[in-house]
Amino acid sequence: MKDSQILSAFQETTLPVAPARPARALVFDACHIGVVLRAVLFVEVVMSIGAMFGAAGPAEWLLRVALLSGAALPATLAWLIVACSLKRVLARLAPAGQQACGVALGGLAGLYGCAMMALVATDNSAPWMASAFAGALLAAALVAALVLRAKGRAPADTAARLAELQARIRPHFLFNTLNSAIALVREDPARAEAILEDLSELFRHALMEQDESVTLADEVTLARRYLEIEQVRFGERLQVEWALDPAAGAARVPPLMLQPLVENAVKHGVEPSAAGAKVKVSTQRRGSSVVIKVTNTVPAGQGQRGHGVAQNNVRDRLRLLHDVQGQFQAALKDGIYQVRLEVPV
Repeated sequence: MKDSQILSAFQETTLPVAPARPARALVFDACHIGVVLRAVLFVEVVMSIGAMFGAAGPAEWLLRVALLSGAALPATLAWLIVACSLKRVLARLAPAGQQACGVALGGLAGLYGCAMMALVATDNSAPWMASAFAGALLAAALVAALVLRAKGRAPADTAARLAELQARIRPHFLFNTLNSAIALVREDPARAEAILEDLSELFRHALMEQDESVTLADEVTLARRYLEIEQVRFGERLQVEWALDPAAGAARVPPLMLQPLVENAVKHGVEPSAAGAKVKVSTQRRGSSVVIKVTNTVPAGQGQRGHGVAQNNVRDRLRLLHDVQGQFQAALKDGIYQVRLEVPV
């Protein structure tokens, strides 16, 4: 299936009990481009507002902003680099200890910024104490934002797991799968056994305790099992094409990400069409990112109908895991529907 031309139609669309591990409580997940950009912007805004105090006019304000930015921005980047570098070490601490370390590092970053400012100051009255407290205060605000971001993962992951569990145990899906296996018990026992094994693997994957991310190769394996089950059900009506880049398999993605997308492709592309449909799954590594595409043909005169629950679920978890580096797009063009995801390697 040729799906390259559909890329021009893409626009961002809105579609209708084990104990917790210490790493899951990490509040210093500063190793994201989005976090870095927001932190730098936040500090720059604070410095710009602070420069207004005592400035006689616009020219003096700009001079103060330049001076404060020259000290604050290197200090902010230093805080982010150290926080990211110590990620594994800090993960061993209790959440309160992590936050205390973040504030302490902010104080040190403030002193570093003051030292940078002292290099260009015309007098010797460097505000060391004020800079340390200012750095600690800004760091406390950044840590608080990271804490809220970390807490935001838990309900989204829980909702995703529940939604996927419901999808796995949908009565008609289970009924059709078991019927397919029963029909093959006498005719082709080996294939019937394979179907039941695939179904068992799907349930096992849905019920097992998941990490916050898995490899794309694992997700492809799970999607293959699902499509093998549906292949028995639909026969020649379901035409599956795989175009997989081995270099893309190591990319980290949210668990249970790919299977709901191929399930949607089967549900909205194959089921409504008497002639069937084509489903294509492709992965490709492009530099420091991996592009994942799930494409299916749509019956003439119909769109990719549905409430968009599964796709919105995938979109939210992708943003939580990769922030601005995770991209999710969907488009329908000339009877071909495609979901396109992009994740960092």
